[in-house]
Amino acid sequence: MRQKSVLKLFTIMFLILGIGFSSVFAQSDAQQNVEVIRTATSADGTVINYYEHGQEGPVLVFVHGWSCDASYWREQVEYFMHKYHMVLIDLAGHGRSGSERENYTMEAFGQDVKAVVESIGAEKVVLIGHSMGALVIAEAAHFMPEKVIGLVAVDDLQNVEYPLGKEQFKEMTTPFKEDFKHGVRGFVTGMLRSDNSPVNEWVISDMSLAEPRVALSAINGSLVGYLTGDVAKLFDGLDVPVVAVNADLWPTDVEANRRHIRDFELIELDGLDHFLMLKAPERFNPALEQAVKMILKKNKSAP
Repeated sequence: MRQKSVLKLFTIMFLILGIGFSSVFAQSDAQQNVEVIRTATSADGTVINYYEHGQEGPVLVFVHGWSCDASYWREQVEYFMHKYHMVLIDLAGHGRSGSERENYTMEAFGQDVKAVVESIGAEKVVLIGHSMGALVIAEAAHFMPEKVIGLVAVDDLQNVEYPLGKEQFKEMTTPFKEDFKHGVRGFVTGMLRSDNSPVNEWVISDMSLAEPRVALSAINGSLVGYLTGDVAKLFDGLDVPVVAVNADLWPTDVEANRRHIRDFELIELDGLDHFLMLKAPERFNPALEQAVKMILKKNKSAP
């Protein structure tokens, strides 16, 4: 009896410390659909943390947005884990991943995604990116065109031609430099509907606690693409279907996107906001699965 108690205690300690999810236990974990925590090494040597759920079905790689982490996909796990192989990534400087990088560019984040895809040994993947993550997965698709069969943007790509001017760029970024926490609270509040959802304050508080050095570098890296027109150019060279699952808080210019994205489709959910995957998973999850199935169908019919 004492031996069983000691074994149980050690098991709990391993789980709390994040130990015990090594490859030795990977098979039994996958069979039980238990979350598996692993790491990969990005091109610059940064250690990237990622989580796996399930091992069967098409591979879906989820990439979070600016100043978020893999936990922002928590409402999708139960819905998708039984039919798909889910991989949730903490980009460098976020969540449990390393934060030694000097510049947090979209290209460097794209290398993080590539490192994870190579680590899991996937031959074909659908990349799903929320907000800034949509630019990250586009970068990743350039790095591994033989593996990526489609992209799903979650509340992003409203207009890849968006005419962001220098003054607007300055107006958007200055508050973060003057008082980061206060600036983020104001910035994130503008992405949320005033619906008294408890998710609102959680998201605002969580994102305002991000590491300013990382956040400022990343937002400069993502916004400057609109300033220079590089966002549109980023998609000009991609030859994969792209589906946006967007809220109607901001309008999506489908025609502008189709001038640069060869195969672009929109699924719009009315009455929601930027964090639709957290606030309305009962509506968002079926819509996301619809987007995934659209991509899988296109890939199956491709020569």
